[in-house]
Amino acid sequence: MALITYLVEDNQMILDNLIETLTEIAMVKVVGHAATEVEATRWLSVNDGHWQLAVVDMFLQEGSGMGVLAGCRQREPHQKVVVLTNYATAAIRERSLALGADAVFDKSNELDEFFAYCVEETTKNQPTPQT
Repeated sequence: MALITYLVEDNQMILDNLIETLTEIAMVKVVGHAATEVEATRWLSVNDGHWQLAVVDMFLQEGSGMGVLAGCRQREPHQKVVVLTNYATAAIRERSLALGADAVFDKSNELDEFFAYCVEETTKNQPTPQT
């Protein structure tokens, strides 16, 4: 089963590459994406409970990933929210985790760790075989 994923990213090239790579290596099904805080927050709220992973960039066309994180605080326990940003400073990591992010990854040097996290989440969401 694919991991139902929503991407919050305003750079089209990065978005396209994420969709392609996540679909290929992590059995992810990207069900939507947004480039602004308002659009992302609205979609995640309207589709509450119908997504398993949200990947959020910090700096967006309008608003910020911090607002998206704050909007996801009441999600279900099986829903994960991760930050994928070029600005994974200690302060951004701390603030993101305080707002409920499950993990924070730096786009410039932690992509392998990010993809491994997604593969692990996909594995966790697979049905257990009946014996």
